[in-house]
Amino acid sequence: QGQVEESGGGLVQPGGSLRLSCAASGSRFSIRSMAWYRQGPGEQREQVAILIGTTTRYSPSVAGRFTISGDNAQRTMYLQMNALKTEDTAVYYCAVEGPYKTYWGQGTQVTVSS
Repeated sequence: QGQVEESGGGLVQPGGSLRLSCAASGSRFSIRSMAWYRQGPGEQREQVAILIGTTTRYSPSVAGRFTISGDNAQRTMYLQMNALKTEDTAVYYCAVEGPYKTYWGQGTQVTVSS
C-alpha cells in the first residue's frame, strides 16, 4: 500500500515564501503524475499545480508565483511558493497518481497573514 506525506507548511507574512515537500513511500507503484491541491476555509479543493513527466501546469491564481518540481525516481515532489498572498491560505495536499488509484497525503496548513 502506498503512502504520501507532505511537510513544510507554516505561517508566513504576505509577500513571503514557503517550500512544501511531498514524499511517496510504501509499495513501489509507478507514478503517472504528481500534483498539489489546496482547500481554503469554506472552499472546494482545487488543483494548484501538476507535474506529468516533465510537463507542468498551474492554476491561473498561482502561475508565475509557484513552481512545482519533482523526481519520479526519488518519489519526491516540491512546491516553491513565492509572493504569497492572504488568499493562498489553505490546507495543501499532495496527490500522487498511480496506475490504479491516486494516493493522497493528510495535508499541511499554510497560513499567510501579517
